[in-house]
Amino acid sequence: MNTIISSDQFTAPHLLSDPYRTHADPLPVPSMSGRKRKASEEPDQDRMSTSPTASPSFGSRLLPPGSTPRSIKRSRTGAAVGRPLALPRLLETLSAAEMRQLLQNVADQHPELQREIVTKAPRPSIESTLQVLSKYEDDFREAFPLGNRPASDYSYNRVRQHLQQLIEALRDYTPHFLPPQESQAIVSLNYLDSVTDILHRLPNWDSYQHQRYKHEAYDEIAKAWALVIREASKRAGGFHLQFGGWDQKLVDHNQKSGERLEEAVNELRSALGFMQAAPSSASPGVSEERASIRQQLFSGSYGQQLGVGQGGW
Repeated sequence: MNTIISSDQFTAPHLLSDPYRTHADPLPVPSMSGRKRKASEEPDQDRMSTSPTASPSFGSRLLPPGSTPRSIKRSRTGAAVGRPLALPRLLETLSAAEMRQLLQNVADQHPELQREIVTKAPRPSIESTLQVLSKYEDDFREAFPLGNRPASDYSYNRVRQHLQQLIEALRDYTPHFLPPQESQAIVSLNYLDSVTDILHRLPNWDSYQHQRYKHEAYDEIAKAWALVIREASKRAGGFHLQFGGWDQKLVDHNQKSGERLEEAVNELRSALGFMQAAPSSASPGVSEERASIRQQLFSGSYGQQLGVGQGGW
């Protein structure tokens, strides 16, 4: 008798474990972990955080020997390292005295740069120059001893060095404001007016020999006054010298100096054609005539009485 053998007997035992599976069911599909992941796919834990250090799998990744997580991270800024200041920043930190000393040292070490520094440096003004001279004068006055007369020999010995520095500064700065270096007469006159006042403020020492520095300074200033007046007289006949009352200012300076500016006063009298006191060699009528001509020139009426510029015969 033929016996029908069920096909289940030839089926693998593990396929019989599911009673609901039928013969028509396909074979089981392998899980996701069994197939190769594409490069475009990302694990869920990587999508949880954009930071690699926050990823759960970051700690299990292998690092090169001797390296740390920080060493493989690229820094956006360079490492801190010391370096000298750039020249513009360095110059910002220097005081005026330090800047002058720096320029002097550079000029001494490189003489070929001295001319270039002189030509490119701003031109000193009367105000800036008088500030420097005022500092020398202040140092001179602060050097006087307390409880002694300023004109005494003891006081002179205490302040002699500062006096010499002040006089030397006057000698060095004055030629800068004289023609032909200075072409504007009004600038030269204003400078000489101010520095002459500095000389007036110097003490009249008890000993005549101590007066040497002051007397020599007066003589040099007198020559400077005469030069400026002489050059100014060549322009417009010297009539513009009357503006500002320079004739009276110079006469006052001459009186305060003990008549040591007489050379400059004579030059001014010659340029303007008049005298504060009538000289014995000149006629008063001549001075009055010149003064009248000057007045007509200033008012613009000179030559009208003579028919100058009227164009008729």
